[in-house]
Amino acid sequence: MPDKSPSLADIEVVAPNFNRRYSGVTSTIIRLVSLQAATVNIVGTGLNLPDEVPQISIPRLLRLAVTAPAVRPFRIWHARRNVEMLAGLLLKHVLRSPVKLVFTSAAQRHHSAYTQLLIRQMDAVIATTAKARSYLQVPANVIMHGIDIETFVPAVDRSASWAASGLPGRFGIGCFGRIRHQKGTDLFVETMIQVLPDFPDFTAVILGLATPGNADFKNRLKEKIAEAGLGDRIRLLGELPMADVVAWFARLSLFIAPQRWEGFGLTPLEAMASGVPVVATTVGAFPEIIVEGETGRLVPPDDLAAMESATRDLLADPARLAAMSKSARRHVAENFPIRGEAERINEVYETLWNGT
Repeated sequence: MPDKSPSLADIEVVAPNFNRRYSGVTSTIIRLVSLQAATVNIVGTGLNLPDEVPQISIPRLLRLAVTAPAVRPFRIWHARRNVEMLAGLLLKHVLRSPVKLVFTSAAQRHHSAYTQLLIRQMDAVIATTAKARSYLQVPANVIMHGIDIETFVPAVDRSASWAASGLPGRFGIGCFGRIRHQKGTDLFVETMIQVLPDFPDFTAVILGLATPGNADFKNRLKEKIAEAGLGDRIRLLGELPMADVVAWFARLSLFIAPQRWEGFGLTPLEAMASGVPVVATTVGAFPEIIVEGETGRLVPPDDLAAMESATRDLLADPARLAAMSKSARRHVAENFPIRGEAERINEVYETLWNGT
């Protein structure tokens, strides 16, 4: 990994990414580090970091460990996974590096004893939702994720944008993310099989990767779609570059987030920023980011009947869908810009540096 960072003496914060597989956490690190770098000397380190992100190689990181920053009493190591917390503890207690440790938790479940042990040794903890904080045994700041509201924007002409996709119908319904049981992709497909015959102007689009371990799951979905005779109206487009994903969000009329479990879940925010109302399950951050009846609908997880009913209600009421579209964009722009998230995280760093 090439270095693209301030000098060693100037580096104030290190954000490690020690996961070989690109994930939502990786995406969060990439987006935030680039923004935080405008006001604090922060670098990423590890894997899957694009060239535009300020970063430092692992060998250079080891040199960093034995030096102090020029203008701070210590550096900050901002971990988001167990392995990164452990690495921070090694830096602090084995290499005696002048460092303090921050951990961000998105998990909405009870942590293992091992994870709890690591978290208790952090100097500051951030939770991405109030619910995630409720599972922690230490004080934590709640800082919800934001998104780039300048990238995710409504289409100027949604009808023309959909027509340009080349898919049938006049309107689109989307479900984006990993294709697997946890993400509820099968619930989306089942809902579409029930709903689409009654709404011939709509076509459903699934974007996302199915890992080798989920290949059979994906193949079963394809078989169900074929058996329903909806192969042309329920499309699995695979994993696409982010620019293409942004374009697909903008051309949708409705987004469905059918997850059975989720840590946070950014796709509803991305949809709403694009002016797309959302039907989502009450998992992850969804109940905290969706305003029921105004920006979308919330349904219980794994409740196919409820998901189908909510979807039908919205598709059958174009005026309500249009009103929700405007409310969704306004809600995200006012409450979830990623710059606000970056600023609040930097405030946590400043609190540590100031000893308050």
